[in-house]
Amino acid sequence: QVQLVESGGGLVQAGGSLRLSCAASAPTFSSYTMAWFRQAPGKEREFVAAVSRSGSGTNYVDSVKGRFTISRDNAENTVYLQMNSLKPEDTAVYYCAAGRSPIFFRRIIDFDSWGQGTQVTVSS
Repeated sequence: QVQLVESGGGLVQAGGSLRLSCAASAPTFSSYTMAWFRQAPGKEREFVAAVSRSGSGTNYVDSVKGRFTISRDNAENTVYLQMNSLKPEDTAVYYCAAGRSPIFFRRIIDFDSWGQGTQVTVSS
């Protein structure tokens, strides 16, 4: 498994931006599909975005398309989530995840390593 540590969360006003980072411990980082999930209070954890092993392919949930961008730096063992035009409904704990499945797999069970999460709060 991969050790994952998220950072970059915080409080931002609606319309603002945040950049989340996830540092991975595995020397084989480039062999993992990486993803971001989020969980709002009282709701189930949901898929947000995934990036392929090379970084050339991405997949997004419809609600963040055009606002969020996932990317990765395999030399730095890090995956990012750039979040622009944030809305109050984006408020959640954001989790980084690593798995072996292709990027179009969005289920929690498709990812076997998880970070501890970072809180993102968007005020109206």
